[in-house]
Amino acid sequence: MSWDLEIDTSMLNKKTQYAIKALIYLAEQQDKGPVLIADISKKKKIPLKFLENILLELKKEGILASKKGKGGGYFLNVPASKVPIADIIRKIDGPIAMLPCASLYFYERCKNCDEKNCGLHDIMIQVRDANLKILENKTIADLLNPIKKK
Repeated sequence: MSWDLEIDTSMLNKKTQYAIKALIYLAEQQDKGPVLIADISKKKKIPLKFLENILLELKKEGILASKKGKGGGYFLNVPASKVPIADIIRKIDGPIAMLPCASLYFYERCKNCDEKNCGLHDIMIQVRDANLKILENKTIADLLNPIKKK
């Protein structure tokens, strides 16, 4: 049997990793008011132009809000405990499933594949479900101060 699979081997792209880093930083600074993009960029070592686009996406999704002018910047629009990691991955990176035919929200049929008789499809659904069990129940708040939690 030959398989024409298009598998992306990177689980989280750089953009998603940066988005999560920025959200953690904003959650840590929550009591201090809005945070300037330049401060996030410097503290988290995220390229400024790249970060601007990420924060705009997160604002468009309602996760962040911003304030203009003196004392302005970005801040969490919802509590960190209400931002599941799965939502960030989907909003920034897209599907969580490793194959398009196993995706809940981004389903696409794989080329040259009969899903009803594909063992890989069945396994990838189990993998997706196991990942979602964790990612939908862990939030940005769970990522704060991981050293203290250990």
